[in-house]
Amino acid sequence: MIEALRNDEIMDKVGGRFKLCALIQRRWLQLMQGSRPMVESKGLTEMEVITREILEGKIELELPEEGSENEEPA
Repeated sequence: MIEALRNDEIMDKVGGRFKLCALIQRRWLQLMQGSRPMVESKGLTEMEVITREILEGKIELELPEEGSENEEPA
């Protein structure tokens, strides 16, 4: 397990553990589809790359705003 994920700093930076999970999942998919890492990745696992990107502020979770056009009515 990566030590940074045990630390509250990364959860506070993103806004909670569920948002952190969503961000990691979204970024991992991007990397698997061929996106380039935004940090030096030599010798790092994908999870370590993603964690470093989050801690360095290179990626953020962008949620759709309430009432946006893409939302379906309830």
